[in-house]
Amino acid sequence: MSGWWKKWFEPKPFNLGYLPENDGHQVFFAEYGNPKGKPVLVFHGGPGGCAKAAHAAFADLKRYRVIVFDQRGCGLSKPFGELKNNNTEALLKDAQCLIKTLKINDKIILRGGSWGSTLALLYAEEHPKQVEKLMLSQIFLANKDARYWEFEGIRQFYPDFVETLEHKAGKAENIPAYFSAEINSKSMKKQLDATNYYGWYERICGQLNPKWDDKSDIDEKTLASNRVFMHYAAQDFMLKDEQIMKNIGKIRNIPTIIVHNRLDFVCPLKGAYRLHKALPKSKLVIVAERGHVGKLLYKTMDSEFKKFLEL
Repeated sequence: MSGWWKKWFEPKPFNLGYLPENDGHQVFFAEYGNPKGKPVLVFHGGPGGCAKAAHAAFADLKRYRVIVFDQRGCGLSKPFGELKNNNTEALLKDAQCLIKTLKINDKIILRGGSWGSTLALLYAEEHPKQVEKLMLSQIFLANKDARYWEFEGIRQFYPDFVETLEHKAGKAENIPAYFSAEINSKSMKKQLDATNYYGWYERICGQLNPKWDDKSDIDEKTLASNRVFMHYAAQDFMLKDEQIMKNIGKIRNIPTIIVHNRLDFVCPLKGAYRLHKALPKSKLVIVAERGHVGKLLYKTMDSEFKKFLEL
């Protein structure tokens, strides 16, 4: 289903707006479903992604109140692509501000995939008494293990890919930092190179026949999204190593569902399995699929999340 037909069936928000300006940012949010229903807060992926109506489709909207928001510099948040005062802790504070602004006093369910799973876990660890359940997928722990995999681990399968990035970066010690500087330069050629190579990392990893892009017509929206991503990647996602796992005891009693592809070359299954083993009340569903995203993964998430919400 695509085009206008897909849009026709997307849920419509009953409320949308912006949080009060903070640190020069105005964060956009939207609410779907039942205004009096059980609240579900959704963290989108990225960094640099955006909230979508489809992110609310997993829930019975007659019973649940699904809240989505665009992280700083993303989607409809203003200023679009802004990097100043754009950091992980600020995103978590925005989420808490959103809950307070909407006057939600009940416990909330958190949903996050990939980078969204990182934020959902961090938020739960900061506010464990506020969280009723966790619904996670494509786990990204943003630790040294994950950073090692990005280049040295993936080199076992894509040595040509890593070599090309290293060549582009001139053997820079910090490849993400190099491309972050390039995409923020005044040279359009450098911006395009950063996007055409490091910017497409997630799409290439997991492909059997990966091909580099060499586009010269990339729009500002794509460039801005990549600027945000590289801004975070260059700074180790602004987290201490093992920050999530060192604080995992705070959320060990929160019921959790984790859905992850067996052959996810962006976020290897190891992280999801480790998280599952550390959370006694978690269920890990391993999907027999290749890639960071995919039809079977989405189908499994939809069915597993619906069942989990009924528990």
